Amino acid sequence: MNNGTVNGYKDSSKSTTASMVGATDVVNPSEKIEDQSPHLNGNPVFAISDETGTNDNSYSMASINSNEKSPGDPPDKKLPEVDSEKQPLSGKKEERWYTTLMQVAVPFFIAGCGTIGAGLVLGTVMHWEVFQNVSAIFVLVPSLSGLKGNLDMCLASRLSTQANLGNMDSPRELVSMVVGNISLVQVQAIVAATVVSIFAIVVNIITDRGINGSFILLLIASAVFTATTTCFVLDFVIVMVIYGSFKLKVNPDNVATPLAASIGDIVSNTVLAVTAQYMYDQIQITLWHPIALMCVYYCLLPMWVFVVYRNKYTKKVLTSGWTPVISALFISGIGGIVLDQAVDHYQGYAVFQPIVNGIGGNLVCVQSSRLATKLHQTAIPGVLPENTRILEWPWRTLFFGTAAAKVARMLLTLALFGQIIFMIVADFVYQGLVTIQLPFGITYLLCSLLQVMVLLYLAYILVHLMWKKKKDPDNAAIPYLTALGDLLGSIFLGLAFVILSIFGLEYGNNVQ
Repeated sequence: MNNGTVNGYKDSSKSTTASMVGATDVVNPSEKIEDQSPHLNGNPVFAISDETGTNDNSYSMASINSNEKSPGDPPDKKLPEVDSEKQPLSGKKEERWYTTLMQVAVPFFIAGCGTIGAGLVLGTVMHWEVFQNVSAIFVLVPSLSGLKGNLDMCLASRLSTQANLGNMDSPRELVSMVVGNISLVQVQAIVAATVVSIFAIVVNIITDRGINGSFILLLIASAVFTATTTCFVLDFVIVMVIYGSFKLKVNPDNVATPLAASIGDIVSNTVLAVTAQYMYDQIQITLWHPIALMCVYYCLLPMWVFVVYRNKYTKKVLTSGWTPVISALFISGIGGIVLDQAVDHYQGYAVFQPIVNGIGGNLVCVQSSRLATKLHQTAIPGVLPENTRILEWPWRTLFFGTAAAKVARMLLTLALFGQIIFMIVADFVYQGLVTIQLPFGITYLLCSLLQVMVLLYLAYILVHLMWKKKKDPDNAAIPYLTALGDLLGSIFLGLAFVILSIFGLEYGNNVQ
């Protein structure tokens, strides 16, 4: 930098750009650099725009996938394929693979116990009187589990992002953040539980060609009570886990979402079964109990709405976060129809279905939450990081070729070994001894791995697509992914049972 020269550029009145180039040595002068505020932890966040000379957010499928350049585009500066996984996505130090594995594995196996418990609970309560006489409850089971998972995991993802952005240092802001988010979940739970119960009622009317009027009150009251109670209790657990992870310097994205996904499954199934059986017994005498319960929760709804609307962290979500949640309910509801039809024909389906769905939801939410956090840290809404495409080849997102592939490989490995353990444990607890045969084991593992691979690939696409469309993936992507996990898990597991039955290899057929 002697003699007024910076790397060959003269120090003149026009040398500002040249000086910037010389100081970095890696920035192409023709690339457009946007200095975007707000700042992150006191440092400005810079993002290299993937578009030139336009602020238009429109794009076509061809432009997403094509490597061809349009006239006037600046020269590309691409990274070598072999180094794509090694590029840090933020200014923070890259998280070591073994650190990520340990942080994900521990809550994953804890949550796996929850999925086993959820399956065993469902396998037991399916013989209760209310489940035998009100078949619409089987439609509610995956829908309510999915709803609770959606709401809790969106909460966990939002708070994990805030923790990683350093916004939990102020006690006042932390309290405001927690109160607003828990109130938001209560609003979403009351409205969404009502919608999903109506969906179950309509399905029951279509399939059974009629329904008892008192059963309508039973279904709505049971759904609303289950959704609001389980979410309210578990949300405080999630908040404590995230805050504890933040204080212990553990990435909450790796810890909170698996726990949010599956610890609540066993609670949700248990509360739904007990509440529905209680309401079933009461409506034989009087309809006062379900009516009173519904009145209490619907009267509380305006209060929750007021709290959310006055909170800066949740006001926007109150008005714009409904489409993913409601859409996901109907997707999960289709999985409930599959469950309703399969439990009567295939022994053990009700035991393994929550395990497959729960594990898939756990793992995809870890990936989704991590991707969303990285985008919040390194980019601005509507602008993808450099060398990032919305649509990638599946093997580049699952095995090798992108930064997301490293975590995807770990999650697939966890899915394989985790499902082997969970399958054997669930079989032993349910049957009293290990009855798993090799054909069933292989078929079960293939269907569960296929589900996780599809979900991880869809997570990569959805998160980046939502970001490109200036929608927060923490709120928009997770509901779709968990609902698709419920649907795909139910269908793939159903296909596995059908294929095994064709060859006379049904689960449990060797039990005397």
